[in-house]
Amino acid sequence: MNEEKQCDPEEAPARRTFEQEPLIKVTLREVQEEIEDQRNARSLRKRLLPRALLVGVIAGLIAVAFRYSLRVIEEWRTEFLIQKSEEGGWTVLFPVLLVSLGAGLSVWMVRTWSPAASGSGIPQLKGVLLHLRRMNWLSVLLVKFFGGLLAMGSGMALGREGPMVQMGGASGKMVGRLLGMTKAERFILIAAGAGAGLSAAFNAPLAGLIFVLEEINRVFAPVVFFAGLLATVAADTVSRFALGQEPVMVVQPFEIPSLSVFPVFLIVGMVAGFLGVVFNRSLVGSLRVFDRTRHWPAWAVGLSVGLTVGSAGWFFPSLLGSGHEVTGLALSGELALGSLVIFFVIRFFMTMISYGCGAPGGIFAPVLVLGSMVGLAVGLLAQMAYPEAIDEPGVFAVVAMAAFFTAVVRAPLTAIILILEMTNSYSLMLPLLGACLTAYMVAEGMNDRPIYEVLMERDLRQQRDRVKVETAATALS
Repeated sequence: MNEEKQCDPEEAPARRTFEQEPLIKVTLREVQEEIEDQRNARSLRKRLLPRALLVGVIAGLIAVAFRYSLRVIEEWRTEFLIQKSEEGGWTVLFPVLLVSLGAGLSVWMVRTWSPAASGSGIPQLKGVLLHLRRMNWLSVLLVKFFGGLLAMGSGMALGREGPMVQMGGASGKMVGRLLGMTKAERFILIAAGAGAGLSAAFNAPLAGLIFVLEEINRVFAPVVFFAGLLATVAADTVSRFALGQEPVMVVQPFEIPSLSVFPVFLIVGMVAGFLGVVFNRSLVGSLRVFDRTRHWPAWAVGLSVGLTVGSAGWFFPSLLGSGHEVTGLALSGELALGSLVIFFVIRFFMTMISYGCGAPGGIFAPVLVLGSMVGLAVGLLAQMAYPEAIDEPGVFAVVAMAAFFTAVVRAPLTAIILILEMTNSYSLMLPLLGACLTAYMVAEGMNDRPIYEVLMERDLRQQRDRVKVETAATALS
């Protein structure tokens, strides 16, 4: 009994300290304010989440129409060019004419009706969410949809994903405006719509949500999270019902790589980080070069693009358009090292020219295409050095897509989740983490800035300059 009553001398001070700790003073007014905040949050969710679901459905339908139309046009273009190549003669002119026509018309549409629809549209969307610019949802939707079909359908080395993100954001603005929602609620729907667009583009709802939180909006409020989640899942469901549930990129299942080859994945990250910086700086340089053609007529810009991109596409038809065919070959390890180098250089410059001219089209797909070639090249070299350790060099192509994307955009979580959802390669989680973090550190160590941040600042400067010119012209008149 005496032993039970004895108290540990070390616990006594702690007990006395706990007992003597003063209570936190909370006033009745503070309690009422907290309760009111909780009620307002619930009211906002009840009002916003059904509308976010509607945005996801609309963004999904737009994405389905865009993906299907683009697929039909690309199939027609491929058959047309194959048919003409068999005829011989001056058929080299056909890809040149196709790209020239697509580039010229799409650039004309952007200049005439919606300058905000140029490029991928993601930098412009970020500017909208930062309250730094406005968005005319109707003109963006129309120009991005039809201009994007012209640009990418003709064979320009651009991606459909950026335009679908911007069109998703425009659908959020449309719903918010038509339903009379507040300005703050409209911005949440714009962000949710952007994620829905990416979700429907890749059948990747989690990647769409993470992209909104990590890159587009960078606000982790619960209402933003749930609105984005609802919209991305709704858009993905619509896309899968209409276009099927297969992953965007079908690859063979990979076993969990041995830790003995983990250093090779880190090398992949280093190479991807360096080349990602080269990509960013080259892209900005290309935009500066095309700034000098701003006063050229649209047909002249289209012809300059057609002569370069179209000529390259004649000799390497698989490099035209989105480049999914080349990506598939890289993921399966079916490209030789010499072909990889040639394809990478040509596709790199095709992307620079296609994006620099200002046509509506993104860099998501071009980045993934280039990344897959980088990874396979490193994998083939590693296989030559350690043939007994590396059986499947294609596994490095999968990892390098995420690493290259990380170096360019500086969004590692989006890159990892996107590649996992696109390829179902969940066994590559550790290599993906290692390569992406390495690429991130290399890009940051080279003092390079994320591409969308640079492009957003560039877009805002151009908008400011246009306002100054318009103001001066008004004053003179």
